Amino acid sequence: MSTRHILLGLLAAGPSHGYDLKRRHDERFPQARPLAYGQVYTTLQRLVRDGLAEVEGTDSDGGPERTAYRSTPDGARELAQWAGEIAPPAPFVTNEIFAKVVVSILSGGDPEAYLRAQRAAHMERMRELTAVKTARGADLATVLSADYALNHLDADLRWMTTTAARLTTLTAEVDTA
Repeated sequence: MSTRHILLGLLAAGPSHGYDLKRRHDERFPQARPLAYGQVYTTLQRLVRDGLAEVEGTDSDGGPERTAYRSTPDGARELAQWAGEIAPPAPFVTNEIFAKVVVSILSGGDPEAYLRAQRAAHMERMRELTAVKTARGADLATVLSADYALNHLDADLRWMTTTAARLTTLTAEVDTA
C-alpha cells in the first residue's frame, strides 16, 4: 500500500494535522498495519518537498504546536492518476509457506507437520477475522477489509491442501534436483 497516496487521499477531504491523518488511516484501514507517527510526518515532508502537499498553517490550541497540511492541485492530479491505475497482478508470487515446505524437505524436516501447523494458524486467524467482521457495529470498511483477508487465507488453505496431497511427488523432485 502506498502511504504517500493514502495520505494524499485523506488530505483530499480537507486540511489535516499529522495526528489526525494517522488516526483516520488506522480507522479507514483497520486490517492494515497501523501507521507510525514518524512515517506520517516523514511522508508529509516528502509530499511538501515534491509539491504535492503544502502547509496550511500551524496552531497550538493550548497544547503542542500542530501543523496542518493540505493537498495541492499537483497532489490531487497524482492521486487521481494513482487511484485510476490498474494494479498489475504480481508476475512472481513469493510464498513463504512454499519456501518453508521446500526447506523442510531439503533439511530433513517434516513438511506435512509444518503444513498442519500452518493450517491451524490460518484457521485461528480466520476465526479472529470472522469475529471482527461479525461484531456488533462493525462498519463496512472493517467488514470488507476482513473479507479481503479471509479470501486470501482461504486461497492459502486450498493451496496447502493441494500441496499436502502432492508432498510425495514434491519431495522426490526436491531430493533429485
